[in-house]
Amino acid sequence: MRRVAARDSAALHSIAELHGEIPFRIGCRMLADPVEAEDIAQETLLRLWRHADRWVDGGPGIAAWLTRVATNLCLDRLRKARRQSGEDVPERADEAPLADAELESDQVKQAIIDCIGELPERQRASVILTYYEALSNSQAADSMEMNIKAFESMLYRARGALQGCVEGKGVLAADIARINP
Repeated sequence: MRRVAARDSAALHSIAELHGEIPFRIGCRMLADPVEAEDIAQETLLRLWRHADRWVDGGPGIAAWLTRVATNLCLDRLRKARRQSGEDVPERADEAPLADAELESDQVKQAIIDCIGELPERQRASVILTYYEALSNSQAADSMEMNIKAFESMLYRARGALQGCVEGKGVLAADIARINP
């Protein structure tokens, strides 16, 4: 980070190679749009470049910082989109015919993705960071700048809302257990 603060572009490139997928993955999962996710990834790395001189050694690390910034950028975009449009997002049609088992699995995955998309932004972030990014509750809470108890409470509410939503779409717990969303 000292090299980045000294405007060494090779150092930034090394960080992007090692950790650049983190903000992209978070963006894809939170925004469900790879183009928007690419923007999130670029903005996250740009902020790292701009604020490298503020880096404090001994902190949680570059990956944790990138996770926090990407999550916050996604939350900001979701809030902005909600303010700009009150319309429902159109459902996406399945474009390729699949075998029955694969179709059922895809339907279960889509139901879960749809339900995650219906969660409030911060609950959505808690689920994505915990289950898709495999962060511990403590790491995810830090990324969202929350204390651990508040985070765990929010994650509990998010899981309850997800369960009710997927059950409302006719997805059973056994269906969910058979797939890896």
